[in-house]
Amino acid sequence: MNGSEKIPKMQGADIAGHAYSARESWRVFEIMAEFVEATERLSCIRPAVSVFGSARTPLDHHYYKLTEEISRQLSDAGFSVISGGGPGIMEAANKGAFFGKSPSVGLNIQLPHEQHTNPYQNISQTFTHFFARKVMFVKFATAYVVMPGGFGTLDELMEALTLVQTGKTRKIPIILVHEPYWRGLVDWFRDTLVNEGTIDAADMDLIQVIDEPKDVVDAIFKYYETRGFEPSPAEREMLLSL
Repeated sequence: MNGSEKIPKMQGADIAGHAYSARESWRVFEIMAEFVEATERLSCIRPAVSVFGSARTPLDHHYYKLTEEISRQLSDAGFSVISGGGPGIMEAANKGAFFGKSPSVGLNIQLPHEQHTNPYQNISQTFTHFFARKVMFVKFATAYVVMPGGFGTLDELMEALTLVQTGKTRKIPIILVHEPYWRGLVDWFRDTLVNEGTIDAADMDLIQVIDEPKDVVDAIFKYYETRGFEPSPAEREMLLSL
């Protein structure tokens, strides 16, 4: 190098950008740690049912009591119950399972607002990243039970439908509870999405709409009556690629 040439100095913005990039790279290890820890902690909970619903549902609401009863019956039937670990429907799901015979599992998420951990959890796992948490809901689920809820609940429902429809995860029962709440959405699926050709008519079979707690449990057992609850070797490979 010519002695008169100088190595250009990094400007303030460049330094800040470089520091951010370094932090972003190290964040990958944090994400890996979340996956590893959660997988190890949840490896013993199968068969399990993931239950979703609004964090804003009060304790005295019909939806809360309905969720609690469904989860209690699932737990007594031998299913671990997985919820988002927060208040509302999530608390009802954990509470029903907590006083049943099988583990109550909460996959908690750190949020700036709204979320706090409910006390009805035999196994509690906290996540920083939504996507890592969502993988665990699917990875360990024998069925999805979707109670009335908002954007987060719809996000989980659409995630499950998309993964099953595209063959990225095994087919499992996806049960919507309380028909009046879901009627408009299901009608829109059928009348708009099917008619417009954006989904196949057969995709409607991925969803069941059920109102009674016992019928929810019976539907899950009926689905698996000709096979075990454990994933097949091919399904295990599929779950590794989530």
